[in-house]
Amino acid sequence: MRRRVLGLGAVLITILGAAGCGSSDSGSGGSSASGGGGTTTVKVGIIPIVDVAPLYLGQREGFFSSRGIKLETVSAQGGAAIIPGVVSGQFQFGFSNTTSLMVAQVKGVPVTSVANGAATNGKVGADVTGVAVRKDSTVKSAKDLAGHTVAVNTLQNIGDTTVRESVRRAGGDPAGVKFVEIPFDQMPAALDGGRVDAAWMGEPAQTIAKAQGARIVASPFAETDPKLTVATYFTSTRLAEQKPDLVKRFTEAVTESLRYASAHPDEARQILPTYTRISGDILKNLTLPSWPPQVDMASLEKLASLSEKDGLFGGKKPDLDSLFP
Repeated sequence: MRRRVLGLGAVLITILGAAGCGSSDSGSGGSSASGGGGTTTVKVGIIPIVDVAPLYLGQREGFFSSRGIKLETVSAQGGAAIIPGVVSGQFQFGFSNTTSLMVAQVKGVPVTSVANGAATNGKVGADVTGVAVRKDSTVKSAKDLAGHTVAVNTLQNIGDTTVRESVRRAGGDPAGVKFVEIPFDQMPAALDGGRVDAAWMGEPAQTIAKAQGARIVASPFAETDPKLTVATYFTSTRLAEQKPDLVKRFTEAVTESLRYASAHPDEARQILPTYTRISGDILKNLTLPSWPPQVDMASLEKLASLSEKDGLFGGKKPDLDSLFP
């Protein structure tokens, strides 16, 4: 499994090298001005999940346009595509979980966080992610996960690291958990069909599984740290150096969007069908994350320490102060 993380780093560095050879402004991670009104078109690589709802709310409320930004969101499968896309200049900004950003940095990929993205809501048993088991499972708590197979969406990342911490805190042996990689949207069927003993699910997979009778036995994010910063918006260090005013305006717009979403959770919920297929009872019942305006550095230090223990950094340590300034 360790080779998977090292391989990702090699791919990112290769793309970084290719990006460094470019000389045009559009290829250097800059942005394109549209028309004569001083508006800057900005592409943001995102994953179409619940966590990015504030971005769409901010776009609707004019928080970006009022700062001269025409926002274009581009969907990607995950951080493995978004991080190199930002470094190469395909996107000016991106959304990624914090573990992926740490792994990228220790591999020499020049990225820096510019705004908070999403955090745990801190509610054990009712968090935005949870480990679910079938109704008739003998697993009653995180401690019981040792000796069982648990699905995560990406191996050696924030999912299995925090699941191990839940098992450890419950008095179990995290080394006894076997992780397998399954996309979130396939997890409810995999769990219900007995392909795995448990599954670490985000939304809406978690709500779908519970509707099928699944039980939540652990809340890894909340149990790791009740203020855990899960994801942030980021850019390349090159863009940050070349276009600091653009980065400042984007950061301000995202921060205002986070505050608005936090104050208007019903509006955040209702905007989900505009960029996802979530609707009906699932929309009504799914759990929302927290959207604080600032990252929680203490929680990131804890996450980095756990990730280092899991061998994600290849013996190096991320520079959190430069990655999350």
